[in-house]
Amino acid sequence: MKISASYWMFEGGLEATKPIDEAMREAKELGFEALELAIASKGVLTEKTTQAECEEIVATTQKIGIEISSVASGESWGCSPTANNDETRAKIIDFTRKALQVTKWLGTDAYLFVPGAVDVFFLPEAEVISYDICYERAGDAIKQLLPAAEETGVAICIENVWNKFLLSPLEMRDFIDSFKSEMVGAYFDVGNVLLTGYPDQWIRILGKRIKRVHVKDFKCSVGTAEGFVDLLEGDVDFEGIKKALVDIDYDGYVTAELLPFEPGRPEKTAQAMKKIFK
Repeated sequence: MKISASYWMFEGGLEATKPIDEAMREAKELGFEALELAIASKGVLTEKTTQAECEEIVATTQKIGIEISSVASGESWGCSPTANNDETRAKIIDFTRKALQVTKWLGTDAYLFVPGAVDVFFLPEAEVISYDICYERAGDAIKQLLPAAEETGVAICIENVWNKFLLSPLEMRDFIDSFKSEMVGAYFDVGNVLLTGYPDQWIRILGKRIKRVHVKDFKCSVGTAEGFVDLLEGDVDFEGIKKALVDIDYDGYVTAELLPFEPGRPEKTAQAMKKIFK
């Protein structure tokens, strides 16, 4: 497995203002083998980024000696594929189609996709969508995106997030299988699942459907978003996770996603990632 860092981990990353080459150099200096880029409607990487600009980014990775592990996006939180508004749903489909093309131009084959939400815990003003309607609309969104995924060879990787949706590994498994395509898979986050389940169980149940892995830690006794802590300071059983990943023959990227940026956190995270996975 190769250790990777999320672009969002670095200062200015969540704001999408940090130059990509700077994030790459910082990640490389810390000992990460790859960087997960992030695409948004505004910032240094957007759905309007051109092929030529992507080729420059790829050339920079080669000069620095680092890989692009995947492309993530949080655009679906505020512009949800499961929103009640038809225009909102159409807008995120258009954005994601273009983002899949940008991902291909960047030379990687995995795109982190938040498929919608019953509830958005960090946006109090967000509408609450009935679970069954959310399920139907999320499925419809992926069906619309599937031709673009198959054309580009970039997998739509559904992440288990705190959206009160796809709450069990069985449901996630069956949802992915319903599309009958290798271009739909899971982006499994070991920390996000800890409040309601066991990461090793999810890993074994999802198996080959897992395209990428996010790494973070969480204290169950806290039970809220404040429970997310630095690696090796929470309740995640990393030895159990490593064993489960080996059991399913996962040998891809494991990407640290420790948010928000705090001075010293990237350095601390890099040390922990090496201790866990190397």
